[in-house]
Order: sequence, then C-alpha cells, then structure tokens
Amino acid sequence: MSKQEQVGGGVLGRLAGRAKQLAGAALGRDDLRREGRLQQAGAESEAEAATERAEADKVEERAQQREERADNNAERRAAARQGERNEAEDRAEREQRGAEASAERQATDELERQTRRAEEAADTLDPKERS
Repeated sequence: MSKQEQVGGGVLGRLAGRAKQLAGAALGRDDLRREGRLQQAGAESEAEAATERAEADKVEERAQQREERADNNAERRAAARQGERNEAEDRAEREQRGAEASAERQATDELERQTRRAEEAADTLDPKERS
C-alpha cells in the first residue's frame, strides 16, 4: 500500500474517503477511487474496533465489580463467623467462670456444714466448752 493509500480514521476519515472516491470517479482516476474506498473501510474498521473496545471495557468493569462484591461478601461472612466465634468464646468463658464460682460456693457450703458438724460433735463430747 502506498503512502497515498494509507487510511485515516474517524468521521473525518470516512468523509475524506468518500470525497476521494467521488473525486476519483469524477476524474476517472481509479487509484483515487480505490484510495477513497480504502480510507472509508479503514475508518469504519477503526470505529467498529473502538466500539468493541468500549463494550469489552464495560464487560470487564462489570466483571471487576462482581468480583469486588463477591470479595466484600466473603469478607463480611468471614467477619460474621469471627464475631460468632468470639461470642462463643466469651460465652464459654462466662459459663466457665460461673461453674467455677458455683463449685467454690458449694465447696464453701460443704466446709461450713462440716465445720458445724464438727462443732456439734465436739459439743456432744464436751458440752462445757460451749460457754
């Protein structure tokens, strides 16, 4: 392809191509008509490619948005699970402290009962020491 046959792009490229094609037809110059057709075809190809790139960019952007939403949802679920684990650990610790306190109260109550029985037994053996 010669330098004259290189194509220009966009609307101006299409218009220039059409003008060259018409001028070539009016002047009877096949080379100019051919150059005009090529310029129009190239401009149309560029426009189609730009449209396809724009559509591809939109598709890619939507895919990225879906991926980001999925990542956010996964992070939100992971945070919720961690929160549930933390709550379960806190609940287990409270239950453990409650069980320990209950066992300590029971042990204290048992010691007090044993102390009373021992004092009663001692009073039975030696009632004078009570005074």
